[in-house]
Amino acid sequence: MRIRHALAVLGLVLAAPAFAGGGKLLLTGGVSTVEGAAGGGLSPWALTGSYAAPGEWGATAHATRVSTQDYSLNTYGALLAWDDRLEFSLAHQSFDTGATGTALGLPGLKLKQDIFGAKLRLAGDAIVDSDSAMPQIAIGFEHKRADAGGLAGTLASLGAAKSGTDLYISATKLLLREGLLLNLTLRATKANQMGLLGFGGTASSSLSLQPEVSVAWLLNRTLAIGAEFRAKPDKLNPSALGAGLREDDWKDLFIAWAPSKQFSLTAAWVDLGSIVPAVKPKRQTGAYLSAQLAF
Repeated sequence: MRIRHALAVLGLVLAAPAFAGGGKLLLTGGVSTVEGAAGGGLSPWALTGSYAAPGEWGATAHATRVSTQDYSLNTYGALLAWDDRLEFSLAHQSFDTGATGTALGLPGLKLKQDIFGAKLRLAGDAIVDSDSAMPQIAIGFEHKRADAGGLAGTLASLGAAKSGTDLYISATKLLLREGLLLNLTLRATKANQMGLLGFGGTASSSLSLQPEVSVAWLLNRTLAIGAEFRAKPDKLNPSALGAGLREDDWKDLFIAWAPSKQFSLTAAWVDLGSIVPAVKPKRQTGAYLSAQLAF
């Protein structure tokens, strides 16, 4: 099923009764990641998206744009949650290669990707267990299918597959008294640049375990600031197309504002390192902006 058809089905579900009544605290559903799951901007958290309490449905829709010196990434998607335990997400990404695509003889090249994700809370409750050492723990997966356009042949020659599945486990600890949220996610992945450049390659075709860390400080009930770090694997052969193929870890500094449970806005400074294909590899830093509607 194409993602636009799946989003249409999700839109019909939104008309159903028993939707979120607002039992959770502001910002405790996280925001939407660039891959669709609830969490920070770069990494999923153990929290389920929306404000659905036990016995309720909840949903969110988001649009995100990341702009660096040479590239831009647009993401949109939706999420459906049930019982503060299950989460299903859909996202579509479009990565504009800009002048780099033209320099490679592929003007207007855009790398696209569809992502279907699911998350299950296994143990703990971030709010109820805030006074104990117990974190909220969840497992999840993100199945991705990429469309590299005119670059697909080159990636195939380097051993990169068109689709792949990331597996992850997240532990989120909310310290209400201190106003802190701490998250650790371990991701098993073989995605190249999140999957936009395929999965696996001549360097390795197996899953690699990569850590992702998020810290958020709740300044007040509607505003949070924080930082994220996401480690990346190296699956493509760096010598094949130059040093620019080597993946760098991602980082961000963010601020999230939620004036109500129906709307949130997240802005961030991001450092994505070198991104291929790059004629003159250099660090890509820039701005991240994401808007989310919750139901």
